[in-house]
Amino acid sequence: MTCWRHLLVAALLAGCSPQAAPPAAERAPTIVSLNPCTDAILAEVAGPGQVLALSHYSHDPRSSSMDVAKARRFGVTGGTVEEVLALQPDLVVAGAFMPPATRAGLEDLGIRVETFGIASTIADSDAQIRRLAALAGKPTGGEGLVDKINAALLAAAPRAGFTPVQTVLWQPSGIVPGEGALVSELLRRAGFASHSAAIGMGQADYLSLEQVIANPPELLLVAGQERSQLHPALDALPDMRRAGFDPGLLYCGGPTIIRAMERLRAIRDALAAAPPPTPSSKEEGALTKRNPFPLFFRGGGWGVVAEPRI
Repeated sequence: MTCWRHLLVAALLAGCSPQAAPPAAERAPTIVSLNPCTDAILAEVAGPGQVLALSHYSHDPRSSSMDVAKARRFGVTGGTVEEVLALQPDLVVAGAFMPPATRAGLEDLGIRVETFGIASTIADSDAQIRRLAALAGKPTGGEGLVDKINAALLAAAPRAGFTPVQTVLWQPSGIVPGEGALVSELLRRAGFASHSAAIGMGQADYLSLEQVIANPPELLLVAGQERSQLHPALDALPDMRRAGFDPGLLYCGGPTIIRAMERLRAIRDALAAAPPPTPSSKEEGALTKRNPFPLFFRGGGWGVVAEPRI
């Protein structure tokens, strides 16, 4: 161990109480999370006082995969060795792409580190929940969260005989998800078929505005704010509906699945309840008045894309 690490440990521990803490085996471990996906799971399954800090991503509405107000009930860390060491956790959980130097620094100081990859399926997500819950010493909480997710999946399932809606999920940077992505499985479970896969596109392929215009889907889910995703030319596609989709629902499993399925169910139900699109933009005002679910629009700008008022 390097000299500076010895000094840092000594400085941080100098003010500790002389009374020994209970052995880690006799209490639930304290945890620092450095990944927004593990943040959301731990916020649901860990006990009071166990989570010492979440990643800074979860405190930022632009990058959080959980409710920001809930995330802000926990401490926050930028993930440096010095910040984490000051919290003195028993365990650090992070993403699979954690910088090797950070991991080595924490482990050199005696802090256990566990990493988690990206969940590509619902089964992957369930496995991650159970693993995190076990690490936290809260297996019952993990099973409870899995049960809530299964209930959300069941509630969002379309009725028997429902014809899947041909859909493109247009993500930030103008890309589309592949069929092996978690969000694609959620779309299928909610009654949406991948139009991008049907035209030969795969994971992270770029979808141009020209491609959308030339071969529009029934539904365009817009999860980005690229110039092409806001282009008024999209208003001239009378047979295509559009809806907004929160980018924070795209990448994580765990409790994020519940929110994603609720959103997809609301979109599908609103699509079924709304009048069919009309061929002329002159009827826009009448269409808006007839449509009690302002999820879908032709014209009116980005501001029309909103959560359903249902």
